[in-house]
Amino acid sequence: MLQELSIKNFAIIDELYLSIEKGLTVLTGETGAGKSIIIDAVNLLVGGRGSSEFVRHGEKKAEIEGLFILNDESHPCYNRANEFGIDIEEGMIILHRDISVSGKSVCRINGKLVTISILREIGSTLIDIHGQHEHQELMNETHHLRLLDQYGGKEIKTALDNYRVIYKQYEQIVSKLKGLSENEQQMAHRLDLIQFQLQEIQKANLQIDEDTILLEEKKKLMNFERLFDSLKTSYGALQGEQKGIDWIGLVMSQLETAAEIEPDFKPLLESVSNCFYILEDAASTIRNDLDSLEFNPERLNEIESRLNEINQLKRKYGGTLEDILEYSSKIEEEIETIINRESHIDKLQITLTQLEKDLYLEAKQLSDLRKKCSKKLINAIHKELKQMYMDKTVFEVKFLQSAEDYKNEGNLPFRKDGLDVVEFYISTNPGEPLKPLNKVASGGELSRMMLALKTIFSKHQGITSIIFDEVDTGVSGRVAQAIGEKIYQVSEHSQVLCISHLPQVAAMADTHLFIMKETIDGRTRTKVKTLELEEKINEVSRMIAGVEITDKAIEHAQELLQLAYAKKFT
Repeated sequence: MLQELSIKNFAIIDELYLSIEKGLTVLTGETGAGKSIIIDAVNLLVGGRGSSEFVRHGEKKAEIEGLFILNDESHPCYNRANEFGIDIEEGMIILHRDISVSGKSVCRINGKLVTISILREIGSTLIDIHGQHEHQELMNETHHLRLLDQYGGKEIKTALDNYRVIYKQYEQIVSKLKGLSENEQQMAHRLDLIQFQLQEIQKANLQIDEDTILLEEKKKLMNFERLFDSLKTSYGALQGEQKGIDWIGLVMSQLETAAEIEPDFKPLLESVSNCFYILEDAASTIRNDLDSLEFNPERLNEIESRLNEINQLKRKYGGTLEDILEYSSKIEEEIETIINRESHIDKLQITLTQLEKDLYLEAKQLSDLRKKCSKKLINAIHKELKQMYMDKTVFEVKFLQSAEDYKNEGNLPFRKDGLDVVEFYISTNPGEPLKPLNKVASGGELSRMMLALKTIFSKHQGITSIIFDEVDTGVSGRVAQAIGEKIYQVSEHSQVLCISHLPQVAAMADTHLFIMKETIDGRTRTKVKTLELEEKINEVSRMIAGVEITDKAIEHAQELLQLAYAKKFT
């Protein structure tokens, strides 16, 4: 859920901080007070289109920040965040967006800079904003199949997962066949190219770690003079005129005499003796190394030439010798495949035919489950619509294409989600034909239709918060009461923020926020107040009566709140 919202220098809002509770939060207030501006800010926070016009006059930038709490580790936001390398710790995700007067946006998720498209991807899993003319997922027919699958739960998910396992293999085989079926001239050119590349790599006779060994040898040869001088000086210090070892030998001899007199010196004698013999061995090793050292300028040239050859191969075929050898194995296999192309095509065709049979069976089973599930969904939506006095409305899940339409396997339009193409259709009046959901025009009917769908799908979509921006336009009376109850039902599964002018909806609120304008130092700003019970009664009375609040309006408001309380807690 959206737990905290901070808005600064946005339109007529100078600074606003909201702590939003779970359940149903209703925003009311006079027209122009700034209710929709708050929703606009939330829309921008989750990736909506920005503009410099949103920046408060006289300020350099507008800032919006929201803290979301994810209580379910299976929430789709986790997968999306993982795709973009965003860490979510302790179930908290913070979205932040700045909009400058130049119109540029800076977006962050949990402190990480992201593009607007990534912000939109993440935001779509957290908030669904539904307004009178903004229907989002439910009005987009490309989402209907996924919504049906979500409604179907684990049974459809298992069938879809099984289908996708085979579909992935199917895609790989199709891709290989496509590659082998290119025209022969292209294939011949490809064969010439990779044969030349293989010959070039094999001719180089590369050895693992050869470049590392050569670089070490090159370093030694390039620093030959320094190395020789260092070893010569070291040997001289031990065995030359300075006679370092002789002096240590003298110490050892004197300690032998001391140890004969005082046994306590024996451990010290042993230490010095060990050092003496170690240094003798070191001197001998240094002398042998000096004798073996030889500067060979021709060898240095050979190393330079070989390293240059290796680096040229790296630029062509990979950053390391391992990469080059791996590429060599890959093209060697490809050469064999191209030379024996017909044989490979035959084998792949046999495999593809079997996969298509298996895939069709999985698609058929998936399609059957979806059709069974669609009947349950139709009944559930009709039940919801009846409660909102749309009992004459007919809702249908149309399978514009399904596995049943294809009796024979082979050349089927397999897709990632199966063979089904699904779209939601409705008819709102008796005698009228069913039409696609996105063709419905009546505002009041559309509001109720969308609420019925939201009531059902809010349990399955996994959306953290849902915002209704004046979706109750065009309704009144008992329909308004039904809409208020439906919005409350949605809030039982997802946090809901709702802008409304209907007292019936306001009465159902768990939290009632009153939006008002005030003028300070000649500047208008928006202010938000959380209403207590008496204040809530007065506000609902205002929504009923208009400008002048009468005793009758107060009495009616109290009755509405009592009915709402009874509806929520019985």
